[in-house]
Amino acid sequence: DPKSLDELLPNWREDGCPLAEVPVTENHHWILTEKGKRELPEFLTPPFMHNKGTYTGSLGNLCRWLAGKAEELGVEIFPGFAAAEILFNDDGSVKGVATGDMGVARDGTHKSDYTPGLELHAKYTFFAEGVRGHLSKEIIRQFDLAKDSQPQVYGLGIKELWDIDPALHSPGRVIHTQGWPLGDDANGGSWLYHQANGQVSLGFVTWLNYSNPYASPFQEMQKWKTHPDIAAILKGGKRVSYGARAINDGGLQSIPKLVFPGGALIGCSAGFLNVPRIKGTHTAMKSGMMAADAAAEAIVSQRSHDELVAYPDAFDASWLKKELSVVRNVVPLVKKFGDLVGSGLAG
Repeated sequence: DPKSLDELLPNWREDGCPLAEVPVTENHHWILTEKGKRELPEFLTPPFMHNKGTYTGSLGNLCRWLAGKAEELGVEIFPGFAAAEILFNDDGSVKGVATGDMGVARDGTHKSDYTPGLELHAKYTFFAEGVRGHLSKEIIRQFDLAKDSQPQVYGLGIKELWDIDPALHSPGRVIHTQGWPLGDDANGGSWLYHQANGQVSLGFVTWLNYSNPYASPFQEMQKWKTHPDIAAILKGGKRVSYGARAINDGGLQSIPKLVFPGGALIGCSAGFLNVPRIKGTHTAMKSGMMAADAAAEAIVSQRSHDELVAYPDAFDASWLKKELSVVRNVVPLVKKFGDLVGSGLAG
């Protein structure tokens, strides 16, 4: 969804952004059985599942392109250096972060190339670690940010990138599925996006509330790929990369307080994923933009290390909160009534 990118860089389509290569041309929603499928008619597809005006592409390529734009403005980016520790001021506000030591042997001794971690100090520090980041969890505990929100819940998303037969490739074709192979004791869904360069991105999400202790999200995805309609797309193809990550499933009700003295939570550290759409890039970008605006306003006013109250205020007035409000009941209804009925009631 390019909504945030349109706000941030209105000319991104004309400016060489790789995401502009493949706009969505087809949108399909399949309800799978073991051997067949039912296509959900467009008029029955919940409005939040429509993909008109969206794009398929590589998030990695988009991030590299955005990094170049940021560096042109003087932003310093340090890939490969993870934050390992939160630094606090004497008054308890966040001072910044420290990176981990480099060149440490297994037994904890310093090797010849030992380099101590660096302290990075800031007037405001944003935590954008994704789901269950170890520093974000510490921040949430330290400042009791989740006391007024519902407990966060999670899913496991497994993703693969395939090169497929050019004759089977249809750039811009988007497919989402529900149903098989997940049974009544599990919830989740999948996607298959036809991207540029003869590739498809496919993935499978299993919510971690499944009751069968022998269930394996990985095996469920492998089973899903054997479905006749999925296997037909992959026939003769080759998997070129794969990965997995946890995702937030709690929705709006599980978003904690966003700010604390000296910083803010943004992106999936706060839980901004739009769960039924399986889309969180545009929501993460918007949260970062709102937090940055609040920090810029504070710094111009000679403030530092306080709470950026303008950020949650901006969120409350934004299209982002409205978007998440529309789908706030999807997860509870799906868990109660199942994927198909629950999604229909929520839509």
